[in-house]
Amino acid sequence: MTQTQKVTPVLLGSDMNVYGMARSFYELTGQPVDAYARIQLAPTRFSKIVTVHTVADFDSDPTFINTMLKLKEKYRHVDGKVLLIACGDTYAELISKHKAELSDVFICPYVDYDLLKQLNDKENFYKMCDKYRLLYPKTKIITKQMYENKAGLTVPFDFPVALKPADSVEWLNINFEGRKKAFIVHSQAEFLNIVSKIYDNGYTSDLILQDFIPGDDSNMRVLNAYVDHNHHVKMMCLGHPLLEDPTPGSIGNYVAIVPEYNQDIYDRMQKFLEEINFTGFANFDMKFDRRDNTFKLFEINIRQGRSSFFVTLNGYNLAKWLIEDYVTGDLDAQPTVYGNKDVTKHQLWLGVPKKVFEKYAAPSDAKNEAMHLLSIGHYGTTVFYNKDMSFKRRLLLTYMFYKYNGRFKRYFNENKNN
Repeated sequence: MTQTQKVTPVLLGSDMNVYGMARSFYELTGQPVDAYARIQLAPTRFSKIVTVHTVADFDSDPTFINTMLKLKEKYRHVDGKVLLIACGDTYAELISKHKAELSDVFICPYVDYDLLKQLNDKENFYKMCDKYRLLYPKTKIITKQMYENKAGLTVPFDFPVALKPADSVEWLNINFEGRKKAFIVHSQAEFLNIVSKIYDNGYTSDLILQDFIPGDDSNMRVLNAYVDHNHHVKMMCLGHPLLEDPTPGSIGNYVAIVPEYNQDIYDRMQKFLEEINFTGFANFDMKFDRRDNTFKLFEINIRQGRSSFFVTLNGYNLAKWLIEDYVTGDLDAQPTVYGNKDVTKHQLWLGVPKKVFEKYAAPSDAKNEAMHLLSIGHYGTTVFYNKDMSFKRRLLLTYMFYKYNGRFKRYFNENKNN
């Protein structure tokens, strides 16, 4: 990259996703990056490659836009392009909402706000799935009005069923004892109790009630894609999660992923992204349904996921697509890359200690592959980075990973639903 092609990334957040993006940029440019967030989280502490600047209430307006308008003046005269990259749902929504105000200084690789709202709301996303013939679990919408009127709160599927918020951004601000990212419900009484807690504690949007697709964590798939500014898909990388975090507030967060190749999934999702004129990173969660041998979509995230460093780890550096799209201009002429057909190049991504993975991941052919990758040293993590490993940072990260032993011992069997 020449001096005239200089890039300055500005990251929003301070979690593992931020560190993964910072590391991806650092591996390409050798330059540390700045991040802005409401609070400082452990994955980015004591780092030499990312500096986190905390701003109280930064994840909501008016603080967000007021702060960003000040930052515009800071970055207005820097050499080269300035990329503004969200590493969480709230920040992605805020960038999209204020894109017109920010784009004179920052490159904002996000869809327009109206489309983002449709995609972020699971109810509207499933309507789009119907339109584009994408499969998802059988679904019933539960509204606050149903709860208030005590009408329509019936479950049309066999138990267990899945229950989750339609608006993932609003859900971030809801707190009560027993709160989870998603619930697996085993009876009508439990269903009514959870709905009551949710709406009594301030949630106002709809809930998604779904037929529960049987099977352990190894039935999940996660697809990461990058779509250029001309709405052409340029990279797709499919991951096969083997284990998820069982902690109530983190259910659904992947902690072990091996690559997988599936051209049918790539083709279907590429067609969808290009037909809706998507831009930027997309992250899809889906699950294999053995009852009809299909993959069913759960959601799309309008950003790279917290575990998406597995893409960089497997040779498709996340930062590369942004730089070649918006800085060097090289991406337009390149063909679409579909990740990881060559199994000899596979790398296992881990977000927990190796022993936790070995003990708790369910037996499967994919786990056998993962164990082989471990045995030959083809694995890595997002946060343990040899070029950024001071004594304090290593101590913190070792403790952060060690705590997973207790989490799995306490919660794994409680949340196991095969």
